[in-house]
Amino acid sequence: MTIRKTFQKNHQTQISYLEWNQGKIPLLLLHGMADNSQVWSSLGEHLQKKYHIIAPDLRGHGNSSKPKTGYFNDDIIDDLQALINYLKWDKFHVIAHSWSAKLVPIWATKNPTYFQTMILVDPFYINKIPSWSKITFPLLYKVLPFLKMTGTFNSYESAKHTAQSLKQYQGWSELQQQVFEYSIYKNEHQQWSSKFASQAKEEIFTDVMLKAGLTEILNIPTLFIKPEKGLNKSSWQISPFEKYLPNLIIKTVPGNHWAFLVEPEIFNQTVEKFLENYK
Repeated sequence: MTIRKTFQKNHQTQISYLEWNQGKIPLLLLHGMADNSQVWSSLGEHLQKKYHIIAPDLRGHGNSSKPKTGYFNDDIIDDLQALINYLKWDKFHVIAHSWSAKLVPIWATKNPTYFQTMILVDPFYINKIPSWSKITFPLLYKVLPFLKMTGTFNSYESAKHTAQSLKQYQGWSELQQQVFEYSIYKNEHQQWSSKFASQAKEEIFTDVMLKAGLTEILNIPTLFIKPEKGLNKSSWQISPFEKYLPNLIIKTVPGNHWAFLVEPEIFNQTVEKFLENYK
């Protein structure tokens, strides 16, 4: 059974999260940029009998707080640390996708003892690039497909039509319909808007592009899930993981960057098989 709850971090910040609490083994699920906790619904249901699963909407996403600023890695990690403390978890498994799959190794470098395993799903650019590249951010905001749902639409049908053209909604299953429904809301102008806070883009991209995600050896058992049509296609993209993660396993799965949405059955089985070795 899935329950949506709210963690009140302080008077300014609240974190909305999904919980599956039939099992006892702690498992944290972290979505990518402009997504939300609902993307993990299939995996949560698949693993719920064995694991105590928490899937938060990271700040600026879903139903969590959307401050004007405060979207750097340290801000997100501070939220997650507070949530973990609230749950009284001293060790847990974590699954992270895209942007958050870059953030998790940074968090693990700060507090490695928390992490029983890491599963990194098609991380978004683990290295860093020169600071001058920041001038290209406005162009990236316009051309990156996953940001096409972050605007405002005059009608529900228009929002749905745009969503159905995107890779994460390929196939338009019941799961994908649920993710879409949760990702938008009707605003005060009777238009449909994304729940992703547009003000988050600048700080998230600054850290993603200008800060390296792996800078020292982490001996945490790690599964790198590499979708056949994902972002990580070249050896130079994989080599930092091989360099800094000596307990690394790489598994290729069908689907695109959002394999857990477009090919959830095989994705879920891949995760389950890996976790079975580290209970």
